[in-house]
Amino acid sequence: MKYVVACLLDLMLSGCVASQPQPDRLVLISLSSPTPTSVSVPAQRPQTITGKVVAIADGDTLTVLDDQKRQHEIQLDGIDAPESNQNFGEKAKQSLSGLVRGKTVTVTGSKVDSSGRIVGKVTLDGKDINLEQIRRGYAWFYRQRADELSRIDARMYELAEADARDNGRGLWAEPGPIPPWELRAAQRSEPNGGGQIIGNRNRKLYYLPNCPDYSKVSERDRVLFATEGEAVTVGYRKARNCP
Repeated sequence: MKYVVACLLDLMLSGCVASQPQPDRLVLISLSSPTPTSVSVPAQRPQTITGKVVAIADGDTLTVLDDQKRQHEIQLDGIDAPESNQNFGEKAKQSLSGLVRGKTVTVTGSKVDSSGRIVGKVTLDGKDINLEQIRRGYAWFYRQRADELSRIDARMYELAEADARDNGRGLWAEPGPIPPWELRAAQRSEPNGGGQIIGNRNRKLYYLPNCPDYSKVSERDRVLFATEGEAVTVGYRKARNCP
């Protein structure tokens, strides 16, 4: 008992060195029990997968087949590519396919999304494929999860997007590209009041039934949509004065 207390005091003051240190384990000593209790605390290390890319779902999702013939669906971390039904969605998929399909890549990540996909960085011969998709203009930097990236990666992704936008590469060749997270949000929502959505083809804006200017769109410029998602898909944005 006296030795245990002395050891704890030494640990707080100068460090108490065990004869056989156990890395990545936390040892708890109970002063009321003659036998110390050991509780294992695993270190938080990123998962690493190496394998061949056998499928490309879209501009930021792929499937890797490892040496044990297990398939892993991978969501590229820190980026968001156009949805398949958006402008440049197919080109983003083709870009990713050209970069990695049939090649052996390394995936590093410690997260799994709600669909069970591993969220990680994909590298090929040291090249960051996530970054390359942004650099080519086929993905946005997904700022909503910037704090989950390393500071270096977040900064590199931000700069790559700015460079692609300034040089009009990929999806930035067209003015005002719709971010895919806005499309997904619109598809999840339902029109207020159950009425049709009116679009102004001249201004590329759409109005819900409760928007102030809903009835002000001229017949010549009017186009009707069943859902917000349908409007967003073809490049329309919600009017700013809508609730």
